[in-house]
Amino acid sequence: MIIRNFTKFAFIAIFALSINAEYKLGKDYRLVDNPLPVKKDGIVEVTESFWYGCFACNNFEPVINNWAAEQGSDVKFRKMPVSWGPVHRLHASLYYTIESLNLDKSTHAAVFTTMHKEGNMLQTEKRVQDFLSKFGIAPEISKQYLNSFTIKQKINRDAKQAKQLLITATPMIVVDGTYIIEAKGSYSQMLDVVDFLVELQRPNS
Repeated sequence: MIIRNFTKFAFIAIFALSINAEYKLGKDYRLVDNPLPVKKDGIVEVTESFWYGCFACNNFEPVINNWAAEQGSDVKFRKMPVSWGPVHRLHASLYYTIESLNLDKSTHAAVFTTMHKEGNMLQTEKRVQDFLSKFGIAPEISKQYLNSFTIKQKINRDAKQAKQLLITATPMIVVDGTYIIEAKGSYSQMLDVVDFLVELQRPNS
């Protein structure tokens, strides 16, 4: 019985190693040259760089949200809107305005729908205000939040981190400020690599 159980566990270990061996540094993920500080709080932070106007981010949205919902308390997921140009910064302001106003999470999905299915790319502050008015937010309140110092601080923080992490595309996923996974193959494959790196990073978080 002992030998049989040992054989069983050895098989499982070998099988796990064979799966992990599929994910290779430099092929499936890369190390950040100048990593962000790890908080050492027992929580692995997973960050998705995204832009509402990104077609791939629109397709990835329900997949990454389902993944995030399945994680335990030792994995923290956050989105990091890029701010490469004026329209990106406007959309980043929209993202943090939705968060700051505590609007339902479905509002983010509504932004993607407005852009990618209705063709309204929300390219001006007026169009963003009109969009938010559908959720009961008065234009003067939207304007106040979109241009608030607090939200500008968050966007500047993200921009600084994105520069340090060398974020060059959307979506990209960063695990604990240490590893980066780019969108290659299917989204489920991308998240399989994320799962692998989360396990790899857990002892160091």
